[in-house]
Amino acid sequence: MGFAGFEDRDAIEAEMAWAERRLPVTLYQAMSETAAKHPDRNAVSYQIFSGPNDKAETLTWSVLKDQVTQTANLFRALGVGETDVVAYILPNANETVLALLGGAVAGIANPINPLLDAEQIGSILRETKAKVVVTLRPFPKTDVADKAAQAVALAPNVQTVLEVDLLRYLTPPKSWIVPLIRPKRAVQNQAQYLNFSAEIAKQPKTLSFADSTEDRVACYFHTGGTTGMPKVAQHLYSGLIYNGWVGTKLLFTEQDNIMCPLPLFHVFACHVILMAAVVSGAHVVFPTPQGYRGEGVMDNFWKLVERWKISFIITVPTAISAKMQRPIDADVSSVKIAFSGSAPLPLELFRRFEEATGVKLVEGYGLTEATCLVSCNPVDGEKKVGSIGIPFPYCSVKILKTTEEGHVEAGVDEVGEICVSNPGVFVGSTYTEAEKNNDLFHGDHLRTGDLGRVDGDGYLWITGRAKDLIIRGGHNIDPAEIEEALLHHEAVAFAGAIGQPDAHAGEVPCAFVELVEGAEVSEGELLEFCKSHVLERAAQPKHMTILPELPKTAVGKIFKPDLRKHAVMRIYNGALEEAGVSARVVTVVDDKKRGLVAQVAAHGAGEDEVAAVLGQFIRPWEFSTTA
Repeated sequence: MGFAGFEDRDAIEAEMAWAERRLPVTLYQAMSETAAKHPDRNAVSYQIFSGPNDKAETLTWSVLKDQVTQTANLFRALGVGETDVVAYILPNANETVLALLGGAVAGIANPINPLLDAEQIGSILRETKAKVVVTLRPFPKTDVADKAAQAVALAPNVQTVLEVDLLRYLTPPKSWIVPLIRPKRAVQNQAQYLNFSAEIAKQPKTLSFADSTEDRVACYFHTGGTTGMPKVAQHLYSGLIYNGWVGTKLLFTEQDNIMCPLPLFHVFACHVILMAAVVSGAHVVFPTPQGYRGEGVMDNFWKLVERWKISFIITVPTAISAKMQRPIDADVSSVKIAFSGSAPLPLELFRRFEEATGVKLVEGYGLTEATCLVSCNPVDGEKKVGSIGIPFPYCSVKILKTTEEGHVEAGVDEVGEICVSNPGVFVGSTYTEAEKNNDLFHGDHLRTGDLGRVDGDGYLWITGRAKDLIIRGGHNIDPAEIEEALLHHEAVAFAGAIGQPDAHAGEVPCAFVELVEGAEVSEGELLEFCKSHVLERAAQPKHMTILPELPKTAVGKIFKPDLRKHAVMRIYNGALEEAGVSARVVTVVDDKKRGLVAQVAAHGAGEDEVAAVLGQFIRPWEFSTTA
């Protein structure tokens, strides 16, 4: 069935209730069905380098199913039961796919971002009570092995570490050189260390234990994104199957080849893409360990599309902007759709991409707490640029606003909080920490924290992030207005707007930009540009900072906590200097309860002197114990 709009969506729902659909109960059932239907079709491909002729490894569905079975058997042999956790701290590789799928079959899979620091990773390992960790064997030019070892030392619950050796993906002469220069693991801990591939090879290719018979928690995904400290969300088999079913029903078939340079610790890659492939039989290509961040990926992107005859490109706005700075130097006629998620897509960027490629962009929306998928622009119907489309089948979206009478549903084009109910929402138990589920729901609808509206045609629009709003003297300013304006400037590649501390208004808008390679423009010129392009005067930024590169998450979102820290340090130190106080802010930390806290080195200044200056601002400060 096509997906052209509400008529198609409603027709799917009218076929039968969600609970009546005869779908697999577990991940292993879904994979077994697909492997039986399409045993010899390609399932996943991976290449460690980005060149269009570099070595690649492809697993068919029958081979992938066998290896997932062996992996799950290994985890069970190591003491992992249905409620036990297998964490992985890995870049993208075929072994990462095995750790995710095998972990979710044997117990609960817990993907962890390897870019986090050891203390954050250790905290997640303790919270999830992980028994087994899969991570890299020491390898040149990466600190993942040592970081993981430090984290495991902080989590006494971890009993076993399974090491993935990327050496097998290399060809001579690199495969000869790496063993000679391979670093040794510098940190020791309590866990036993085993070779992941060697241990898998010892296991049978039939499941050595009974698969689950009922729905259960299959994955833990940490979340935090652009707003700070990680929380751990729980995902049920039913949520995974729902995401896979949506992708199969509306987007993919076994004929599709999907380019996915997103990290396999994020729901977009794991649930929207990989789970959709597990259910549909589509083929997913993962280029380089770092995906879009990998060396040469952007330069070779279109050639990789040609190599793998890609029909669907999975992308994010920051990656689209980077692609627009490269020529399209390959045959991309196989591409049908580019699917963009993770952040709203600026109108100007949308136009640049479609004009350059001739490929239609489809924007969608999802979030970790809902096991991901919520809505998208209809693949076969009207696509409203900037909108996140219409809700998927069996997905209810309400826009709720706060009034004196309580929470009420907003009218057409009225802004409120986006609240979601669908088979991916684990009502009442979204987070592992029970107290974090308090006030997270309106009935069975999850509060997303995103601000949005529904237009007269029923299309959803994100208008901002509740936590990202700039509140200037009680006036709410949506940073997207500033960012959208700046992205219309031909020299600007990326833009992030935040509220900087202000003694009078609490905060006022400021902006950070990264320029297009080779472009030249001054900060003053960009401020003048905003005066004519940011229509609301109160939203015009009071300061502009050009950075060589904006901080970004692994899925391409602008990482605003780092921008806020930058602004706090600049404003506070400027105020201290102007007042003639010798103290200086040396760092800004993200405190779980207080938010951003400025750490001040006294340099001979007294507490009263510093308090007289920094007490004007709403962000807290304290004397640093290490300065």
